[in-house]
Amino acid sequence: MKILVIDDDPAMTDLLKLILVSTDAEVFTANSGAEGLKKIKEISPSVVILDLMMPDMDGWQITTEIRTFSSVPVMILSVIDNPGLVARALDAGADDYLIKPAPRNVLIAHINNLTRRNPLVDTNASTLHLIGAV
Repeated sequence: MKILVIDDDPAMTDLLKLILVSTDAEVFTANSGAEGLKKIKEISPSVVILDLMMPDMDGWQITTEIRTFSSVPVMILSVIDNPGLVARALDAGADDYLIKPAPRNVLIAHINNLTRRNPLVDTNASTLHLIGAV
């Protein structure tokens, strides 16, 4: 399973990569919206994990742009817990929303759920299993 993490905080992308690689996922990272959009086209990830608050393009803009060319499952992982802004992300095309910090096992369960629901993702390829906290 290929997972792309898009977050402007290198510490967060490194942490998520460390967590997800331990589940045998192939993890790619991008630290800007433009870089993330380019990587989606290059690697065709199974899931995109996306932060909302970034300087060049915010997560809402990135999600809207993704939806112009891809149906890849998009999970927002953000510290924002405002219900109106969560709804805005989902309305922009995000498939799921988790608030940071999220327990590792909850993050993995949400990723597995997204891949089960998407007919374009090979669910036989890999199921992620991990116990702990992010």
